Amino acid sequence: MASDTHRAIEAVWRIEAPRLIAGLAGLVRDVGLAEELAQDALVAALEQWPESGVPRNPGAWLMTVSKRRAVDLIRRNERMSRNLAELGHRLETAGEPPEPDEIEDDLLRLVFTACHPALSMEARVALTLRVLGGLSTDEIARAFLVPEPTAAQRIVRAKRTLADRKVPFEVPQGAELAGRLSSVLEVIYLIFNEGYSATAGDDWMRPGLCEDALRLGRVLAGLMPAEPEVHGLVALMEIQASRAAARVGPSGEPVLLLEQDRTRWDRLLIGRGLAALARAESLAEERAASLEEEGAGVAGAYTLQAAIAACHARAFDPGDTDWVRIAGLYESLARLARSPVVELNRAVALSMAYGPAVGLDLLDQIVDEPALKGYHLLPSVRGDLLFRLGRRGEARAEFERAASMTRNSRERALLHERAAAC
Repeated sequence: MASDTHRAIEAVWRIEAPRLIAGLAGLVRDVGLAEELAQDALVAALEQWPESGVPRNPGAWLMTVSKRRAVDLIRRNERMSRNLAELGHRLETAGEPPEPDEIEDDLLRLVFTACHPALSMEARVALTLRVLGGLSTDEIARAFLVPEPTAAQRIVRAKRTLADRKVPFEVPQGAELAGRLSSVLEVIYLIFNEGYSATAGDDWMRPGLCEDALRLGRVLAGLMPAEPEVHGLVALMEIQASRAAARVGPSGEPVLLLEQDRTRWDRLLIGRGLAALARAESLAEERAASLEEEGAGVAGAYTLQAAIAACHARAFDPGDTDWVRIAGLYESLARLARSPVVELNRAVALSMAYGPAVGLDLLDQIVDEPALKGYHLLPSVRGDLLFRLGRRGEARAEFERAASMTRNSRERALLHERAAAC
């Protein structure tokens, strides 16, 4: 019975932790302290709920206990300053748990605080998974294949940096919002990508991370419903996640996109993704029209990537894929946010639309890009194009080079197989 209660507590914690920490951070203005208070409430739940049962409103129970802990902490602090005294008074007189709208405001502030540019990308990811994803330090460490002390250190340093720099617990306004929102979206998509195509280890995918990122994206879309790129990112993740069951073979080996059994794609996720894409495109057009910039850069980078994913999702057979449209979308993406990786993907699309020689020509123009040095997908794509052109010896060398560069054992095995097939 106790184990059933513990499982219930774990489920409640995953759901309530982000809102609890957000509400507390709104009161104490310190993300680190808010998380500590929330953890204290979790310990209290683990001690009391097995005997008393899970309360009718577990979120309110946890918030009440957390607030009491905050008051006790302040009262015990002999060096309490005037600000802390005022804070203690505010906590004591706060009354009932905050209204849902207030919690959502605090949750949005927490999102922007956890993804603040003052933190390194590793720290942003770790702190976001901790305070918004509800993951334990051990789970974060296992997800990113780092020792638990390393993950713990990233979280501690992140909270210390926020406190030392007095980072305000707020949603940025005006011109600053776009840049800060970009950081938030980047963190969420990085978490998703690490789950979708693991950079290292023995697993090709880590579905748990994809689910965490999707949950964060959906929450953000609910908090910022008028932001096109938020819906664009959600659309992209929904559609990509729809392929999860088909991306891995019976023994855990990777299955490439054109070889996947598309009947195993999740049509529900595809439907959700297409709906989010339509929402993103509509909002982008409305915004462009309001700025009198119709036709110029309407869709953002995530929305364009989602539109590319949608082309694959709509093709029930690989041969039905509209590669000409995909190549055009990649050209738009390159104009908006050119990068060597975008050009690499555009080369693939061009090769499928107009032949491998066209793709190889573009690839040879970016082969010396510093950003692609050590990037295993460059020789992997080059190997594929050479193979399709009948240049088997060169293709084999490229596949072997790619295999030596990847840190994922499943991907390495696949590349060795492709080299052998040459």
